[in-house]
Amino acid sequence: MLLERLSSTVKALLIASLLFSPFTFAEQKQTVGNYDIHYVAFDSTFLTPQIAKEYGLKRSRYTGIVNISVLNNSDTEHSAVPVELSGTANNLLDARKKLTFKEIKEGKAIYYLAEIPYRDDQEINFNINVKYGAKLNTQLKFKHKFYVDQ
Repeated sequence: MLLERLSSTVKALLIASLLFSPFTFAEQKQTVGNYDIHYVAFDSTFLTPQIAKEYGLKRSRYTGIVNISVLNNSDTEHSAVPVELSGTANNLLDARKKLTFKEIKEGKAIYYLAEIPYRDDQEINFNINVKYGAKLNTQLKFKHKFYVDQ
């Protein structure tokens, strides 16, 4: 099972996003060739203060987190893949923000986190380029609606 192979921090992030977001029920994954691109967006208040501090993330009612990891599905261990990420996020008024990803390595796990500011009841469109040398060069597009934690 995938959750057994992930680090405790990644598990906490994924579980928190699934448990506390009533609008996220399906697995968020895009498969391109031999690679599974897993992605999730969630409110930064779901992070514990300790995790936010450890990774230098802003914990705020008006800040979201995008978490991306890429796994090689052609090997039996589904090894994490170090990728290059770049992209933008924009709201419905087309206000754009460049995403800056932080690479996090924990044991064999590699994942990438970016912060995104938002307002209450705001849908954000994400457009992220994912590159792994000459083996993977694709674009990930998804939407997420954020709510301010009251």
